[in-house]
Amino acid sequence: MTNYEQLLRVLASGVDFIIIGGFAAILHGSSRLTEDLDVVYVRSTDNIKRLAEALAPLHPYLRGAPSGLPFLWDAETIRRGLNFTLVTDHGDLDLLGEIAGGGTYETLFPDSVVVEIFGVTCRILNLKSLIQTKRAAGRPKDFDALAQLEQMLEQQE
Repeated sequence: MTNYEQLLRVLASGVDFIIIGGFAAILHGSSRLTEDLDVVYVRSTDNIKRLAEALAPLHPYLRGAPSGLPFLWDAETIRRGLNFTLVTDHGDLDLLGEIAGGGTYETLFPDSVVVEIFGVTCRILNLKSLIQTKRAAGRPKDFDALAQLEQMLEQQE
């Protein structure tokens, strides 16, 4: 089970990121459960270094990869990759350098809002943009969530 509080505390210790996906939907008031934490992170050299260092103690490993497959978690691995679906000591974490329907951290930043969760101040994607990215992802589970999210947006407006 994912420990959202602990993952957020680790990330908020110096990493620039925006919460997206199911956990962002929950923070907006959705009743749907999610099994992982999805974040878009800044791809700058400094932020990648901070990300690698922050997560290293949590033993990140590629989710779904065969056990024992060599995997080195460091800044160079992150720099050479883009999107990582990981399992960590605190649960599942999706680190995304770019997302469909939204782009990068820099393009999503104006559509994010600051929230405090578990005593941690962080950014989440606003509801309108969250709906847009879920629609663009095109997965059945995202389409299932859209009706509730759109109703929530209607109530906000």
